[in-house]
Amino acid sequence: MSVTINDVANEAGVSKSTVSKVLNHWTTISPATVEKVHAAIEKLHYTPNSRAVSFAKGATSNIVYLTNLEKDTAYRNPHMFDIMCGVHHTLSENNYSLTLVNTSEEHYPGEKVSEVITSGSSDGLIIHGSAINKEIANLILDAGFPHIIIGHPSFESRLCWVDTNHALAGEYAAAHMIACGYTDVAFIGERKTDYISAQRQKGFIAGMLDRGFHIPAARIGNTDSSCQHAYSVTSDMLTQPVPPRAIVCENNTLALGVIRAVKDRQLSIPDDIAILTFDVYPYSSIIDPQLTIVDINVYDTGVQAGSMMIRKLQNPELLIQSYTTLPVIIQGESTRPLTIE
Repeated sequence: MSVTINDVANEAGVSKSTVSKVLNHWTTISPATVEKVHAAIEKLHYTPNSRAVSFAKGATSNIVYLTNLEKDTAYRNPHMFDIMCGVHHTLSENNYSLTLVNTSEEHYPGEKVSEVITSGSSDGLIIHGSAINKEIANLILDAGFPHIIIGHPSFESRLCWVDTNHALAGEYAAAHMIACGYTDVAFIGERKTDYISAQRQKGFIAGMLDRGFHIPAARIGNTDSSCQHAYSVTSDMLTQPVPPRAIVCENNTLALGVIRAVKDRQLSIPDDIAILTFDVYPYSSIIDPQLTIVDINVYDTGVQAGSMMIRKLQNPELLIQSYTTLPVIIQGESTRPLTIE
């Protein structure tokens, strides 16, 4: 078992706060006490952590990452963990620790946020967008507690947030399709109420229209977010008198269903139907053929969120509402420039 600050305090015969003050070089501690504490540290081979060093400063050097961690979250929302890794990277570089708090265990909405704010266990909150609502927003704003929300809130507020520009990603998809010569393009998305899907669809439609190509309603397919429904919607599109020449899939799960529908009709990718999707995981690496992807570096989104939290702690009055990280096109085998015959 590792040695704790309590062990040092017991060995030196002083309080935990006295040990912390010695570690923080308080001049009000007598030389004799300082000597006893350092002797205990040396004897026990104690290595101070960031929380112990900051105990007497009235700060914790700890940031809470608040999110929903129900069973199978890793499969349904893999991006969250990449974001979390980026946050942890930035905070650790600035000598902050990161604590994960699960909102799915709450007895009532806002319970975990209230605990964090009142317990003094954290200097700030980073909240995944799936865990934010108006009630939690009011708790945070009323307390004036430092925070960063991952994702644009679905309601207007004075919350500080950082997000990726999903509408811009949709525009990138349109630009790539037009550059390849695909003008009759369908979009397969999630539910109409899904924020990310709606933004990507909006950007795609606007990007096509800006280049002179209108996407009719018959070329837009909304699903229940499942592979099976994407298969069904795509199959219906492919039975139309004039099927689309290319399909943009809002995510990898939908792309699996789309590809199965295309192959079941004995069509070739990209010779008969070109396909593009968003995000490099969870399935893009195992899909055949390798898909062309509009990717956003969500790890970097976490890095930026961590950096903005540090800025917020340094300037509590700072209002941060920002989009970060530009999309990139990763060329795969599922799209290619059309040859002119």
